[in-house]
Amino acid sequence: MYTISNRLKTFSMVLVILGILGVAYGFMTSHKSLDEVKTMLAEEHSAHGGAHVAAPDAHHSDNATESHQSASENAGAHAQTNHDDAHAEHVQHQLANRPWAALYVAALFFMMIALGALAFYAIQFAAQAGWSPLLFRVMEGITAYLLPGALIVLAIAVASGTVGHYNLFVWMDPDVVAHDKLIQGKSGWLNLTAFVIRGLIFIGGWYLYRHFSRKFSIAQDNAEEGDNTNFKKSFRIAAGFLVFFIYTESIMSWDWIMSVDPHWFSTLFGWYVFAGMAVCAVTVIAMVTMYLKSKGLLPNVNDSHIHDLAKYMFGFSIFWTYLWFSQFMLIWYSNIPEEVTYFITRIEDYKLPFFGMLVLNFVFPLLILMNSDYKRINWFVIMAGLIILVGHYIDVFNMIMPATVGDRWDIGIPEIGSILLFAGLFLFIVFTALTKAPLVAKRNPFIHESEHFHY
Repeated sequence: MYTISNRLKTFSMVLVILGILGVAYGFMTSHKSLDEVKTMLAEEHSAHGGAHVAAPDAHHSDNATESHQSASENAGAHAQTNHDDAHAEHVQHQLANRPWAALYVAALFFMMIALGALAFYAIQFAAQAGWSPLLFRVMEGITAYLLPGALIVLAIAVASGTVGHYNLFVWMDPDVVAHDKLIQGKSGWLNLTAFVIRGLIFIGGWYLYRHFSRKFSIAQDNAEEGDNTNFKKSFRIAAGFLVFFIYTESIMSWDWIMSVDPHWFSTLFGWYVFAGMAVCAVTVIAMVTMYLKSKGLLPNVNDSHIHDLAKYMFGFSIFWTYLWFSQFMLIWYSNIPEEVTYFITRIEDYKLPFFGMLVLNFVFPLLILMNSDYKRINWFVIMAGLIILVGHYIDVFNMIMPATVGDRWDIGIPEIGSILLFAGLFLFIVFTALTKAPLVAKRNPFIHESEHFHY
């Protein structure tokens, strides 16, 4: 049996505390008065070269001409003032959105790791894979985070539109909906009640599969030799769950991610999100496995298991890139205004994270993991994994931030604090779950094949 060390407990708690402080700081400093925002915008304008100063008007002797000119100038000044006020209010709202968006991005990222691990786990049972049973308890430990993680994501989304001032989803704002015909047309789907009901259905279904698959897995450990009843149950519910997962993962990606841009949609989006969560899940499975093996646990896990996990990391990275390029190329080439604006916003305002994400999620995994020998070197796999996780956090960042904070994005205390908070919570829940059962599913009918797996 695995026992979580006091050092790891302390480390995870320190991360949570530091994260809470960072998140609190983000919320406390995000609310600025209109005058403060105007001052900030004026300073930014001055830093970019200052305002354009018009040449002085020529003297007009005709009183009527002077009077007309004065009236025109006053009207123009009034219109400019109204425009400046509206812009300042818009920026004020974007600044207030930032801590909400930072919290939501980090919550989504870690929740999707657990959800991807659950899907990967179900695939192993449905395929009756012989190489992976030694890793099942690691997968079960990671999926323990799914229930609290998903409930937190849903809670942040709902709170942002109730406690907050519609900080994440504009379709929750009745004033916006009243003046937007397109969102009105989607209001049968995009409304808070339906959003919550669908979210609870997703989470309930995912949790039930995780609960029963774990229950049957542990029951199989206690079965008599040759009794595979519980394994057969695991096989059947895995096949059923994967059908449920295909639908709910797609709808979840529409609801929880794509609807922050309610005017935009992509038919590839569900697959694109799945590819990202799958590569992150396999990466974390590999990292946790190597950590446990370094502690003298999982002695039968060998280089071939790590090699296979690294192959999946490589393969899902290529799959993610294929979907990213397919989505981008088709939308960019068709150049339909309501579709292409999604990428224009990100290329113009998020140039570094947008293109940096491609390098981290495609170029580095390609170069590092293409060589078969490197897939068997633990520190190489760890290095590739860290790059992949950073890259896919930025991917989620790119999906959420442009619609919520516009060009007011940054990687600062709110973002780092949110990452630390959920990283600490994730580590504590996952490694605590690993202590609840033996690390080897000893009665799994494929366990001997897994123990002698060599590639």
